Amino acid sequence: MEFRNYLIILIFILVSGCVGYSSTGVLGTGVTIAMDPRTIGTQIDDSLMQKNLRAKLILMDKGYMLNVKTKVLDGRIFITGKVNTVEEKIKITKLGWEIKGARSVKNDLKIKEKFNFKQTAKDVLITSQLRTALITNKKIKSANYDIDTYKKIIYVYGISHNQDERAEVINEANQVLDVEDVVTSIFLVEDLRVIKN
Repeated sequence: MEFRNYLIILIFILVSGCVGYSSTGVLGTGVTIAMDPRTIGTQIDDSLMQKNLRAKLILMDKGYMLNVKTKVLDGRIFITGKVNTVEEKIKITKLGWEIKGARSVKNDLKIKEKFNFKQTAKDVLITSQLRTALITNKKIKSANYDIDTYKKIIYVYGISHNQDERAEVINEANQVLDVEDVVTSIFLVEDLRVIKN
């Protein structure tokens, strides 16, 4: 019973305080207000959707707190991480579609395999190399992108100001050593429903 009380408090903390997140980035680790072309209202809507989804995932299985990552961009939901079964992957996709305001759900969840330290270390290195390349490239606003790597496949999510910036991000990702594939969900500012004037 005590664990349930802690879980309820944790969910309350996650669901409340969306304004605090908007000052450091709606995605928690990526898009900041200064760089983000979305309106404050859209950023708050995305933040609320993400917190709602996170809370529902944790209620479904507390292990998802560490193993499943979610991102919401302009009502589009992106899910990455690892689960034990295909059935779990399907349930999480359905849960994403149940979030009010969801425009699309892209589920890149992988089925767990035996832990491989060498592979995990390589994925972390690939992510770090791409993050560094984006930060040092003056043509790219690196804060607008989130990166995940799984089995040498890079997943990039974010918002580009124009086609050239998007092409530059994809080019940087393809140049990282040992990368087998690059999967992008990069939207142009003009693709967004509502943007700042």
